[in-house]
Amino acid sequence: MAWKEPVFVAKVESIKKNCSAGHEVGDTFQINTHETGGLCGWCYHDLFPTLMTLAMDGKIPWQDSDEWTYECPDRYNLVTFNIKRKK
Repeated sequence: MAWKEPVFVAKVESIKKNCSAGHEVGDTFQINTHETGGLCGWCYHDLFPTLMTLAMDGKIPWQDSDEWTYECPDRYNLVTFNIKRKK
């Protein structure tokens, strides 16, 4: 049986100023360790290690493995996402 990689849904919850990638509140992206789903490259690069860990059934001690809040690395414009594992 082939391994089926989990898919996560990233939803933009808030934007502090102006997202340079054009993301807007309410935007959603289906992502995994092979697909960015249109998510900004800066965010995806920063988020990738967490996605890889969770895709391989690892755990992040300070967060729930099925849903968490993620903040983009651009602190000036700060886009906040809610990330959920798609069931």
